Amino acid sequence: MNIALLYREMASTEKAVKQELGQIEKEFDAKILSFNLNALSEEGQQTFVREFKSLVGTQKCVRLLMHSIARGNLRLLEDLSAQDMRDTTHAMGTSMLDWAKLLLKEDLFQPDARIIGLTSEGTHKYWEGYAAVSVAKAALESLASYMAVDLAPYGIRTNVIQAGVTDTPSMKKIPGSQELLDHTITRNPFGRMTGPADVANVIYLLCTDEASWINGALIHVDGGEHCR
Repeated sequence: MNIALLYREMASTEKAVKQELGQIEKEFDAKILSFNLNALSEEGQQTFVREFKSLVGTQKCVRLLMHSIARGNLRLLEDLSAQDMRDTTHAMGTSMLDWAKLLLKEDLFQPDARIIGLTSEGTHKYWEGYAAVSVAKAALESLASYMAVDLAPYGIRTNVIQAGVTDTPSMKKIPGSQELLDHTITRNPFGRMTGPADVANVIYLLCTDEASWINGALIHVDGGEHCR
């Protein structure tokens, strides 16, 4: 598949991002349309739709809506405001529905499209400073179940992936993340940490025709880490 990527990056670091995306295009012979904008604002969403439709020039072209927005408040409960909770829940949870409705309205989904969200074990276990994100991901999981039913008449399958602890820039922002990373290797049945490619492979599998009967599922991609 070709990719339309929405991201937020400062001007000082965007050049490096563009170079990396260009290398990926060459390696995989795929087109990547990149949009450095606020995916959570109405202005950003409308800008994307306008530019995307102009560049692609066709409808019913989106096979996968991959929701992965890392914008949460990582503080203890006593330090979280009501606005912190609302902003985090919208960004990392309910905004997945906003984008699904937008693409439906614009008739951009293919007849057998997929929506995938990302959750984490911190939704079900205590991680220090993770309360707001945990609430957001719990909302995402519940929302995905309802989307699986309500969007099925449109041919859309909605699923959620719970990846194992993965060493990413977002992960390192969680208080106590190094302890989690160190513990993960000994906890995981295969003795290693989940990598981005492990997660990407399952996203690929969910987009195949053979996965068309998987809908409303929470899929663990962690080598069995959640079993301990």
